Amino acid sequence: MPLFLVQTIQRDSVISFPMLGGLELNPPAFFTVFGFRIYFYGVLIALGFVLAMLYCSRHAPRLGIKPDDFFDLMLWLIPIVIVGARAYYVLFRLDYYLANPGEILAVRDGGLAIYGGVIAGVLVIWLVCRHKKISLPAMMDLAVQGLLIGQIIGRWGNFMNREAFGAETEIFCRMGLTPPGGETVYVHPTFLYESLWNLAGLIFLIVFVHRGKRKYDGQCALIYFFWYGLGRAWIEGLRTDSLYIGNTGLRVSQLLSIVLCLLALAALIILGRRPHDAAKLFVNRNLQKNEEDKTEGESEHGQL
Repeated sequence: MPLFLVQTIQRDSVISFPMLGGLELNPPAFFTVFGFRIYFYGVLIALGFVLAMLYCSRHAPRLGIKPDDFFDLMLWLIPIVIVGARAYYVLFRLDYYLANPGEILAVRDGGLAIYGGVIAGVLVIWLVCRHKKISLPAMMDLAVQGLLIGQIIGRWGNFMNREAFGAETEIFCRMGLTPPGGETVYVHPTFLYESLWNLAGLIFLIVFVHRGKRKYDGQCALIYFFWYGLGRAWIEGLRTDSLYIGNTGLRVSQLLSIVLCLLALAALIILGRRPHDAAKLFVNRNLQKNEEDKTEGESEHGQL
């Protein structure tokens, strides 16, 4: 099959996995409600957001963050992250969208770049934390866990769309795509690689935090950027739908992932060699402040 056909979204293709005994799937890309098409791509992204919010709101106190403050952040974060992810994607395919401006807002058809969402998200988190006097590194430690949940689930939206897959391969875990009346093409299921890679990262961070291994605020965020950058640099090299920097042949996400991975690794090594006082963690500073306020309140009450 010509390469340009492999690179396009093929929503009518039958999906198969030889590794699973030739299992064939043909899930619809959308369903209809009152004549309105609702794409599973958007449904899964929304589901990822909801589950991430529920998880983070429940575990926010572990990092010294009030659930109400986290929900206030979400009111700003969700729409701006989507705008950032779409703007990033459009920016690196600007020639196409200038010629087809009507498709700029067609998010239901796919086309969200995670790095655009991360950049926009970090900016929003910084502004909200500054306004509410919350530790930015502590909030980032919480946010990256939610981000991983969203990425794990959201990648299955690519599966429903038959997109974000890799080049042709005969690897044992290959995925087959069979368009109507066409021949089967076997490709790397890169959406699956990334989903599983992120799942491993999430499990590690959950265990890391729950066992009290976090030595300083921002440590989980650095681990995330190292882990995700490492995996994305590898996976992006397998994909056929990468965004490129002009005509340089350089993949935007792969280059950014390598830089991000190296910077995070350097920070982890440098900070790992320094002594850290547990009392300086945002959660412990808040506990100390609450105890002091309680003692002061009891003292004033006693004087009355």
